[in-house]
Amino acid sequence: MTVQTTSFLEIRNIEALYGQAILAVRDVSLKVDEGKIVALLGANGAGKTTTLKAISNLLGPERGKISRGSIHLQGESVSGLSASRLVAKGVVQVLEGRHCFPHLTVEENILAGGFVRKPSRADLLSSLEQVYGWFPRLREKRNTKAGLTSGGEQQMVAIGRALMTKPRLVLLDEPSMGLAPIIVQEIFEIIRTLNTRSGVSFLLAEQNANLALKYADYGYILENGRVALSGTAEELRAREDVHDFYLGGVRAARVN
Repeated sequence: MTVQTTSFLEIRNIEALYGQAILAVRDVSLKVDEGKIVALLGANGAGKTTTLKAISNLLGPERGKISRGSIHLQGESVSGLSASRLVAKGVVQVLEGRHCFPHLTVEENILAGGFVRKPSRADLLSSLEQVYGWFPRLREKRNTKAGLTSGGEQQMVAIGRALMTKPRLVLLDEPSMGLAPIIVQEIFEIIRTLNTRSGVSFLLAEQNANLALKYADYGYILENGRVALSGTAEELRAREDVHDFYLGGVRAARVN
């Protein structure tokens, strides 16, 4: 008998507008099963960031909104919940561009993520040590101002800060952007470890489809704000059109 995994997150036919006029995503449906890594793929401008911000209710500051559709966590509609309420329910987003507090130390940045839970001091310090266990490099830089660290270290700080909320689902927007390949590999290995050992689910928005499908269980490809293709990571890697246009195949190389 096949055991069905629980859909922790399900998006149903959402549309998102900016400024009452610009339709950024249209009729997008996807789901993230509990304990899985799901890749949201597509070129720059395809709608990946908008989709993540729609989930975490962060469109408002950019004059955006969900105009149609619904978002469900474990069967409960959460379309109207604030970002802080979603964090309390176990969903946290790491924004594109890392967004550290540059004048605070690495450790102060990480600790900031824990306060939303109102933990005891012992619990806070225990969570901090856990983050340092995942990111040993950050322990060495704990007293350095975050703005003086490298791009890769700032990405680790941003992920570490998110993990301090004790999430069940992390929305990661372009985690590889602007980073050296060796750092990107290190970050994705940590993502895999968090997924397999701690059961944290991930929805990764990535332009680097080859990298994302190496670690993901399932993938969705967005084009012009719509889901163009979806399938298991293995199925998507095996498709000739995906290989040619997203994974650097022979045909794409000829076009370039």
